[in-house]
Amino acid sequence: MDKQKRKELQEAYKEIKTYMGAIRIANAANGKVYVDAYPNLKNKWLTIRAQLDMGRFANAELQRDWKTYGESAFAYDVLEEKDAGEVADVRWETKQMAKRWLEKLEPYGDKGYNKPPKQP
Repeated sequence: MDKQKRKELQEAYKEIKTYMGAIRIANAANGKVYVDAYPNLKNKWLTIRAQLDMGRFANAELQRDWKTYGESAFAYDVLEEKDAGEVADVRWETKQMAKRWLEKLEPYGDKGYNKPPKQP
């Protein structure tokens, strides 16, 4: 690859927008939901599905239900997204998004797969 073509590809890559955001995975079989936020949503559902299919997703309860009910019982949707290039501290903003949606949806116990917040 010549230097000019390489430079053009690098510039084009820099122009690709990256979106951060909060997601929900809902289980239609039992009504439970999982909420989380990630600094890059690009192909996130593909990554999560691959982890679940391989039995390596971090949330053991969701992993167990995925195995029990199968992929067709689950739906993935983006609750909120933001252009990561417009955010000074992506990690902090991602945590704030997750916190807002966890407070709003309360996906704990019988309602979800998330662990409840620790009480002070």
